[in-house]
Amino acid sequence: MKTVTVNASHTYEIFIKRGLLKDCGHIIADTVKAKTFAVITDDNVDKLYSDTVINSLSEKGFSVVKFVFPHGETSKSLYTLSRIYSFLCENHLTRSDCLIALGGGVVGDITGFASATYLRGIDYIQIPTTLLAQIDSSVGGKTAIDLPNGKNLVGAFKQPACVICDPDTLNTLDRKFLSDGTAEAIKYGCIRDYSLFRLIEEHNLDTIKAIADELIFRCVSIKKEVVEHDEFDRGERMILNFGHTLGHAVESFYHYETYTHGNAVAVGMCLMAERCEKNNIHSHQITEELVNCCKKYELAVSVPAPLDELVPLCFNDKKCEGKNINIIICAKLGHSEVQKKTIEEFKKFMGV
Repeated sequence: MKTVTVNASHTYEIFIKRGLLKDCGHIIADTVKAKTFAVITDDNVDKLYSDTVINSLSEKGFSVVKFVFPHGETSKSLYTLSRIYSFLCENHLTRSDCLIALGGGVVGDITGFASATYLRGIDYIQIPTTLLAQIDSSVGGKTAIDLPNGKNLVGAFKQPACVICDPDTLNTLDRKFLSDGTAEAIKYGCIRDYSLFRLIEEHNLDTIKAIADELIFRCVSIKKEVVEHDEFDRGERMILNFGHTLGHAVESFYHYETYTHGNAVAVGMCLMAERCEKNNIHSHQITEELVNCCKKYELAVSVPAPLDELVPLCFNDKKCEGKNINIIICAKLGHSEVQKKTIEEFKKFMGV
């Protein structure tokens, strides 16, 4: 089993091992003192993995309740959050109990936010079942829900008690969602580790699951290092948002229906690379290498929406500070930096 220790506001472990789901009760028993758990999941993951997790917890003598909501980004809302709060109240969960986020990024984000706010704070554990969640969103403590005005606009920082990654869950993941997760892996290669980028280039969507253990370990190791330096997203941690400012604008423009998060991030990375090339920050070779890698994993690299309609949506993003916006630039693959631009400078940079 591979483990990664995150030393944030509290220290916790990320456990990575195939087949780990059926033994999750043992890890959880050694990690938290809670005796009652609420498993929060969506209707897709529920059919696949809830029984395995609940049985493992029950074998350790824990009491378990379960809340299931419809899958998809549109469920990451105040309405679903309110239903979770009501469920926790109705089942008399207290601050000594614990939530379990079983699923992908939507499940992890909304469960984490419920954990941060219910009774002013209750422990939670991340059990991510998608590649995107395993390599990125389950680690680092960012939790949130969406508003009609934009993505992740209401949230809190709340680190999990632990993260349990079982790469075997990728065997039941639809091809489009496996593709979705590779966008975040490509992002990590772009911002910090060119050798990781090259490893991803050497594989494709049909072979990537064979190296899932290594991929998860290397991505979360990068995120761990960044989070330890800047847990609350005031400086270095912003590099993790490469592709996300424009990506969130794409998601918002299409009402979270047309493009998955990973596809939107891939579009955001490729658009940013193209604009860096146009602004003489890097060569066409870097743009081409990134675009070709995204295409190899069946990710979108552009959208029909015009830039002059996408760019204004960027100003609803969390990376805005007053009349400035922070953007992430990769002058070469494997290296990144945060640049602060005024809104007018950003518009000029984007050519609108």
